[in-house]
Amino acid sequence: MAASDELAFHEFEEATNLLAETPDVTTISRSDQLTPKGHVAVAVGSGGSYEAEEEVESDKSSLLQEEKQQPGFWTFSYYQSFFDVDTSQVLDRIKGSLLPRPGHSFVRHHLRNRPDLYGPFWICATLAFVLAITGNLTMVLAQRRDPSIHYSPQFHKVTVAGITIYCYAWLVPLALWAFLQWRKGVRERMGPYTFLETVCVYGYSLFIFIPTVVLWLIPVPWLQWLFGALALTLSAAGLVFTLWPIVREDTRLVASVLLSAVVLLHALLAMGCKFYFFQPLPLEHVAPPPQATSLSPNILTPTLPMSVAT
Repeated sequence: MAASDELAFHEFEEATNLLAETPDVTTISRSDQLTPKGHVAVAVGSGGSYEAEEEVESDKSSLLQEEKQQPGFWTFSYYQSFFDVDTSQVLDRIKGSLLPRPGHSFVRHHLRNRPDLYGPFWICATLAFVLAITGNLTMVLAQRRDPSIHYSPQFHKVTVAGITIYCYAWLVPLALWAFLQWRKGVRERMGPYTFLETVCVYGYSLFIFIPTVVLWLIPVPWLQWLFGALALTLSAAGLVFTLWPIVREDTRLVASVLLSAVVLLHALLAMGCKFYFFQPLPLEHVAPPPQATSLSPNILTPTLPMSVAT
């Protein structure tokens, strides 16, 4: 009987008194405490509407709207997206710039509306340093062949190379993009690339010049010009094949002048780097000056006639 009395339900007088004094208080059972925190309790109203589910759905929609909002261009997160590329993507874009094909647009097949600044930035930096280093190595190798050549380190070539390469990789795409935007108002069918896509195309097109500059260390002039012409052809062809789907919607004259200007500026960059950083040595250093032949003392000088002497 004692065990049955212990199992019987007993009312606690203190709890009953507290509930009687404060009728508005809510009680929490042990089963409610065991409810997982991740679950949401759903309260069913008289009309059968799930209020908690509606609140959760509204919260999800607000979060999605916040994620879709792009940060401003003055924030660091805006530019962080242009450096969010992996090694495979950069290598694929470098490969696309080295092997241009007709009808194979670099923007459509390799960028896919996701231009990056990581590749162009490091390609321009590498090209600038390689130009300055190889330009100094050319003089060092020439001094070993001819001790009369005086070599002094030319650190200013790093600054000149950096300013030249970065100005070309940014100002020329800016001018090209602005011109295409202006022509878009004239020809409505034209749809130019964005500014960052144009910069990305120009940046990756300069990669072919990095191994070419290293090969210019070979002291054979005709071989240097052959490597330079091959690199210029591949790089300019990639630009032309990429820009052709855009400019073909314009008149034939404008398209021809624009593509010719693009190729001409590219050629001027390559030739300027060749002549400035790989200056041809002066003639007196290329070959030793011919020594003057001394006359033998036994050879008699001809005497003038007396009539002429007088």
